[in-house]
Amino acid sequence: MSSSVSKNWLLAAVCLAALGMPLSFTGPAVVLPAIRDALGGSPVQLNWITNAFMLSFGATLLAAGALADAWGRKRVFLLGLVVVALSCAMLVGAPGIVTFDAVRALQGLGSAAAFAAGTAALAQVFDGAARTRAFSLIGTSFGVGLSCGAMLSGWLAQTFGWQAVMLSPGAVCLLALGIAAPAMRESRNPQAQGLDLPGALSFTAALSLLTLGVLQAPDSGWGSPWVIAALAGAALMGAAFIAIERRAAHPMLDLSLFRFPRFVGVQLLAAAPAYGFVVLLVLLPLRFVGLEGRSALEAGGFMFALSGPILVVPTLAAWLAQRYPAGALSALGLLVCAVGLVWLSRCAPGTPLHAMVWPLLLIGAGIGLPWGLMDGLAVSVVPRERAGMASGIFNTVRVAGEGIALALVGAGLTALVALQLAHLPGHTVLAASQAAQRMTTGDLPQALALLPGLGREALLHAYGAAFATLLCVLAAVTVLTALAVFSFLRGETQPVVPETSALASEPRAC
Repeated sequence: MSSSVSKNWLLAAVCLAALGMPLSFTGPAVVLPAIRDALGGSPVQLNWITNAFMLSFGATLLAAGALADAWGRKRVFLLGLVVVALSCAMLVGAPGIVTFDAVRALQGLGSAAAFAAGTAALAQVFDGAARTRAFSLIGTSFGVGLSCGAMLSGWLAQTFGWQAVMLSPGAVCLLALGIAAPAMRESRNPQAQGLDLPGALSFTAALSLLTLGVLQAPDSGWGSPWVIAALAGAALMGAAFIAIERRAAHPMLDLSLFRFPRFVGVQLLAAAPAYGFVVLLVLLPLRFVGLEGRSALEAGGFMFALSGPILVVPTLAAWLAQRYPAGALSALGLLVCAVGLVWLSRCAPGTPLHAMVWPLLLIGAGIGLPWGLMDGLAVSVVPRERAGMASGIFNTVRVAGEGIALALVGAGLTALVALQLAHLPGHTVLAASQAAQRMTTGDLPQALALLPGLGREALLHAYGAAFATLLCVLAAVTVLTALAVFSFLRGETQPVVPETSALASEPRAC
């Protein structure tokens, strides 16, 4: 097999793996009510269905990249695909919600291994403009998974049941495995020092404790000793991680890169879609299916209006980037997204699709501009030798940021709903808080049982008011991020570190 053909098959396999990962993310949100009916679980346990995957995926991306450098990128890539496929099969047979959550964490580990090793392998075989195009194709593939994932999941759930939704990422990964196994060449970094174990453990502990504290807060209260201890532990582990990485001879995360404004701007851009777009991929299906009583397939249609522009706009963004600065285009897209969020806040529960489609399309189109540029920017603002680590840091910030955003936004929505319910007469603050937790996981019948005497319309009105407030807050966050991104990414794209720097003398990919 020629070198160029081998490169193309490698790119196809990595793009397939990237396509399967958002299916692991969006699918459970569409069928969460069905999973709850089958396995039970408290609101916190149900939230972990999404957060266990996102947490393990984001927390282990850098460590997986380091292992791929040392053990072989093909080996780690194939192993990751196998783990994802096996975990999908285990999810279908899970006896309870706790086991289901644990397997979701395992699925995140496999996804991290496949994604980190695959992108590291691509960084070694593609150069210059071809490398930028390859990484942009990965972002596009991820976007296709997001665009079609909700609709595909809705169709699978309605036709075959929720189990088919959980198996679909495994089927995609097996296809990627069949392509990569014969076509992918083994590669490793001969100078790799192996896994930075203290750094990996402290980083994972910090993210885990932060997510645990934020998810537990709506149930126990922000003043709970357990919540305070978890958040304090997260801060402590975060400080320990920074101290470890500063002293490590071969750190998992090169903190010195954060001295450069353009690199910082790329990381802000990586986190930006989490608050303006990604959280809606989870919150809206729960609202449509669990609260408004729509079918999974109908909810998938709504979600396609939101994510469908990702199929088209990134290509337009790449064309526009030849004429206009990428930072300005990215900031413009975020501002458009913010306008869509404010517009969507005016759509109460029960609003028909023809009225919701325009703000949903506007949000998707706005986020599509930076979506089509940020993967290429991640590797273009550093020298070639640092492309692997830059991609690893970028994807870690993106995925870990999405996990943290889901936890924070979910807790915020619960608090806002509880505040709205507390204003209704005849119910205690505790009952309102418990009902709010049920509503934010799409369990309207249980919320009604906790608040006897209140009808469905009253609860939906309270939820709609809280959701509208949340969307306005997310719009404000998106605007501030747009301004920061524009400030950091002004000017022409160029490496943030000279090719002859000390950083470039130690090639390492994540």
